[in-house]
Amino acid sequence: MNFLLKSAAAAVALGALATTPALANDSYLERQVSYIIPFGPGGESDVTARFQQPFFKDKFGHDLVISYKPGGGGAVGWSQLNTMEADGHTIMGMNLPHTIVKPRTGDVGFTTDDVTNVYIFHYTPDAIVVRADSDFETLQDLIDFAKENPRQVTMSGSGKGTANHLAQVRFDNMADIETTYVAFKGTGAAVTALLGEQVVAEWGYTTVGAKQGDAVRLLAVAMEERHPAFPDVPTFKELGFDIVSGAYRGIAVPADTPEDVRQQLSDKIAEINADPDFQKQMLDGGFALIDVAYGDDMDAFMAEKTESYLNAARSAGLVD
Repeated sequence: MNFLLKSAAAAVALGALATTPALANDSYLERQVSYIIPFGPGGESDVTARFQQPFFKDKFGHDLVISYKPGGGGAVGWSQLNTMEADGHTIMGMNLPHTIVKPRTGDVGFTTDDVTNVYIFHYTPDAIVVRADSDFETLQDLIDFAKENPRQVTMSGSGKGTANHLAQVRFDNMADIETTYVAFKGTGAAVTALLGEQVVAEWGYTTVGAKQGDAVRLLAVAMEERHPAFPDVPTFKELGFDIVSGAYRGIAVPADTPEDVRQQLSDKIAEINADPDFQKQMLDGGFALIDVAYGDDMDAFMAEKTESYLNAARSAGLVD
């Protein structure tokens, strides 16, 4: 199954299919929806939820009220998800690889199967980022240096067992190099370390390029196709490395939420994802849109990502 960055035309077509009169008339919605982010405010989960908020109100007539339940890298929120109201008026942000890797590292209060995903709407693609004045002009420059200088290429990243960390493990294995991954608490701290010359490079995201502009250079992005905001930056696949990865985000609901409500929520998030104005906000911010709906698509996507993430986590010694 191939999950590609959605073009505007394809997404608009999806929106036309998703917004049928029957859906609008038969919607279960009766009041505002509580949208819980299992992290603190200001992060990318919060940013994308804020992007969705006005579109939800405009399309469905009810407020999307965002709140936060941080702790344990998302574990506090996800461990409480199935105790919450299960009628579709309570939803929670979900993140990969967090909900796959964290339960395998110990008792974190939830399992992967405890998180009922109804839609995955975007990801922040992994990217190797260097300062604009770096001697590494291309990805091959970095690889060549790393081969001659094992472990001397220090790379900041957002935490251990995260998308950044697992991408570093996979890439080192594929390129037959040894770099040194330095975990920081969040993308912001990892960027600060890069710009402050504490590290040589960063395993960051395309969003770093969007925010930092001319201060940084992206060497490669982990996408199927080049990102529209960075048309001159090659994908890892173009350069011979089969890596399509990043931090995936979506919507989860309590396990007792009825099937028809799960499907309606999936359709509603698809409709927002298909809106050209929403797409522009996301792409301008460096995000990549995908559409993984509730049902067979979700099951296949989760199976594929579970295998990929856990293989990398084992290589990193994070899980057995």
